[in-house]
Amino acid sequence: METSEQLEKFRDFFESHKERIHEEIARGGKSVLIDFKEILVHDPELADLLLEDPENLLKAAENSLDNLDLPSDFLKIRFNNLPSTNLLRIRDIRSVHLDRFIAVEGLVRQTSDVRPQVTSAKFECPSCGNTMLLLQIDTQFREPSRCSCGRKGKFRLIHKDLVDAQRIVLEESPETLEGGEQPKRLAVFLKGDLVDPKMEKRTAPGTRVMITGIVKEVEIPLRTGGHSTRYDLVMDSNYIEPVEETFEEIKISKKEEDEILEVAKDPKVYQRLISSIAPSIYGHDDIKAALMLQLMGGVQKSHSDGTKRRGDIHVLLIGDPGVAKSQLLQFISKIAPKARLVSGKGASSAGLTATVVKDEFLRGWALEAGAFVLANGGFAIIDEMDKINPEDTAALHQALEQQIITIAKANIQATLKAKTTLLAAANPKLGRFDPYIPIASQINMPSTLINRFDLIFPIRDLPSREFDTRVANHVLTLQQNPEDVKAEFPPEFLKKYISYARQKINPVLTKEAVDEIKNFYVNLRNLPSYNEQELKPIPISARQLEALVRLSEGSARVRLSKKVTKKDALHAIETLKRCLMQVGFDPESGQIDIDRISTGISTSQRSKIVKIQALINELTKKVGKRIPVDDIIMEASEQGISEEQVNEALELLKRDGTIYHPQPNIIEKI
Repeated sequence: METSEQLEKFRDFFESHKERIHEEIARGGKSVLIDFKEILVHDPELADLLLEDPENLLKAAENSLDNLDLPSDFLKIRFNNLPSTNLLRIRDIRSVHLDRFIAVEGLVRQTSDVRPQVTSAKFECPSCGNTMLLLQIDTQFREPSRCSCGRKGKFRLIHKDLVDAQRIVLEESPETLEGGEQPKRLAVFLKGDLVDPKMEKRTAPGTRVMITGIVKEVEIPLRTGGHSTRYDLVMDSNYIEPVEETFEEIKISKKEEDEILEVAKDPKVYQRLISSIAPSIYGHDDIKAALMLQLMGGVQKSHSDGTKRRGDIHVLLIGDPGVAKSQLLQFISKIAPKARLVSGKGASSAGLTATVVKDEFLRGWALEAGAFVLANGGFAIIDEMDKINPEDTAALHQALEQQIITIAKANIQATLKAKTTLLAAANPKLGRFDPYIPIASQINMPSTLINRFDLIFPIRDLPSREFDTRVANHVLTLQQNPEDVKAEFPPEFLKKYISYARQKINPVLTKEAVDEIKNFYVNLRNLPSYNEQELKPIPISARQLEALVRLSEGSARVRLSKKVTKKDALHAIETLKRCLMQVGFDPESGQIDIDRISTGISTSQRSKIVKIQALINELTKKVGKRIPVDDIIMEASEQGISEEQVNEALELLKRDGTIYHPQPNIIEKI
């Protein structure tokens, strides 16, 4: 097909879309998006040529717009919705696809800074004054080799056209991978209006996108000079669009909305929704109810002083092996949009938050997003969280509470959004719960991190003939009939219901709910102490108070209620109390002690430590700097402190740097 014929066919096509193009310009657009199927219907031959020789056809399409009286800054024609034969996985791109129009889907892992790039340059010949226009289509800047007058050599650059450009790195989505496959990556270049500030959301690290563009090859320079016979593959992007949606972005039809509102009228809607969470797993109703509240979430609040209160509810499941923790996590990863499921064994601080890497193409530094940034607006789901190194978990503190991640590396200082809900699972220190040791001391994670979870659910695997029989019947029935899973609602409807609640329902606290939460908080903190001489335990803090508000709002959203009632508050209180009794209960004082969770040391332990320190000070005056441990044990026994408690207190003091052992069974103050 001749160029003139291509121009004519495109003119005919755009003439029928003239009104739409002018509407786009009126909205401030600098390009027009065309559905490829429209071209296919208009002229199948033209559509085939566009796929085979996109570079020339795109130029012809843009040149055909001259008769539409468009502004001079109108840039590009964009295409989407390519045929399925041209939708490729990154790992399937080969040399036969060079210079062809294709579409790829994946996650944005890296983004570079936006920088100007030369598209064309005008040179002047010093001898004859002739001007030459040279298009810059390669990554290396080109100059003319000779003039029409015969001159060879250096020519004077008099003008160059620049366009904004950015490089992103696209990675294959985890769902497209088979067992054992490593995700492949592809460098993609964005130019013009594709890097406008309003397009930033589409290319932010963590966004799942569909990109149409032209596959190009790039020479690989050798360290010794010259170029390798091997080439890198890159994509020159024509259009980019997000394909993954958060709960707030999922579209719900009128029919679906009517169905959701009808279900919400049912007085048993709470039980019905809970039964739809992981129906293949028997029991764990309390945990499933908590996971439902987590999916619903609370309401994020912004204050006039610029501070924010998160609405996301963080949940930690810690339990014995084989209690279906991982299965619960996998189910939630399918329900929640933008969910990122990672294992703690192979996770690092950079992989969880973000890092800075060298950009080889644009000669700079680029941000590479980790799981929390990738899951912005969704869920970060971490299995075996106890296997993460303590140095790496420290990076999560800011992400969990402030929901941002700050990076200050190389020449990049950036603040990334991490509005992410965390659902994590872990095993106890010894692999299985010891019934004789408090649960809080068996959680193998830093106390500062544990304290940021709203709910912590210990799951014990205790033999019980009646319960074991029901579990066995349930599992074996599913083994016989894998499709026989009884759920009130299918996962797709559950996702739509939760999305509707998060989009439309922002419940506010009623006076009755406020009073109920306030009374619970005040009364629990001011319980009478069993021993007035001991330090008084703090059963609950302001952090748990905020958690109660979030849980109450989540409970109201389950019913699609715009008001948080007293019933919602009571439900939240019962859920939190159940967790606190299991994790924060101090058997020595007979009360809930939040210090067991927040610091790892109960108030009764701290009281014993204070007494031991006083004894050490007294004995220092009597026997000198070096004090036998036996003397401390003997003195402590008179105050009702056992030998085990003395050894535990000494170990904590040694860890704190207060004392040390100059020799066995001898301690000395530092």
